[in-house]
Amino acid sequence: MLRTPLYDEHHALGATFTDFGGWDMPVRYGSDLAEHHAVRNSAGLFDISHMSEFSVVGDDAAKFLDYAFVTEVSKIAPGRAKYSILCNENGKSLDDVIIYRLADVDYLVIANAANRAVVAKELSERAKNFDVEVTDNSDDTALVALQGPKSAAILQKLSNIDVAPLKYYSIASAEVAGMISLIARTGYTGEDGFEILAQSKDAVKLWQELIKAGGEDLTPCGLAARDTLRLEAGMPLYGHELTLETTPFSANLGRSVNLERGDFVGKAALEQPHTGPKLYGLVGEGKRAARAGYPVFLPGSDSPIGEITSGVLSPTLGYPIGFAYLSAELETGSKLEADVRGTRVGYEVVNLPFYRRQNG
Repeated sequence: MLRTPLYDEHHALGATFTDFGGWDMPVRYGSDLAEHHAVRNSAGLFDISHMSEFSVVGDDAAKFLDYAFVTEVSKIAPGRAKYSILCNENGKSLDDVIIYRLADVDYLVIANAANRAVVAKELSERAKNFDVEVTDNSDDTALVALQGPKSAAILQKLSNIDVAPLKYYSIASAEVAGMISLIARTGYTGEDGFEILAQSKDAVKLWQELIKAGGEDLTPCGLAARDTLRLEAGMPLYGHELTLETTPFSANLGRSVNLERGDFVGKAALEQPHTGPKLYGLVGEGKRAARAGYPVFLPGSDSPIGEITSGVLSPTLGYPIGFAYLSAELETGSKLEADVRGTRVGYEVVNLPFYRRQNG
């Protein structure tokens, strides 16, 4: 089992651990609900050092990334970022990533931990005809996420740059508690927040200094809260909403694809009309939430039209929410039913996200 540089810190805080893609990760420190609400109302701190970081540098860096991903990466301005998807030739999703442009020919790609080997292999193979160097820096990089409405005030206590002007989906070099870092105004919770990259050797100091700076306003958070937060924000999770069976269009992520440009891996397949199940956002009645794998039906039907991929009783909203891949063509407001342990529970198709913070 793999461990991040912060494993002992989590253990000292009384964390409960779980196997997450081969990593021994904190699932919670105490109450899932308390951690969830801390992020919505104050600030939470997550260890996401299991994620994979790739450096892409060279004269052809932009051209290479345009070819490797479905997004027109060359359009990203220095200091900014974009969400994208790595597809195979069939247009199916190998991973979803965030791509940061650090400088003119210097990019950072952050991928999911479980897909590190796949992404490394694909980037290496796709780079062969380009003047570019791809380096896997995952083992040398620590990554923590400071999320919530009080995150900027907490981070400012330790940063040598003014974090307030940083726009959403931007990144800047900085020193945090005296350590060389990158500060990105990104996250996976639907709240304002930052992801801070530092050297692995500095991980413990970075974590401890952030905990100290946050005081009572900051709560360490585990994967359980991270999952409910991202679901409320309508954000997909690879292995659930994105898999080798899905395309960006079936996952309602077509906005990340630009077909009006030159060739890229998967383009020909993605130009074909989409057929098959499509991802929908659903809200349910009562308090019983349909979980991943639960079947979904049209009212009165005994034949399922799909199943839930992620589902929870929303801690913020107070009612069940979920994603589902469904074979029927449905519109917002369409009525459905999910089988929750033998009981049919009413659901309705809604627009995403389920939750949006008031100030943006």
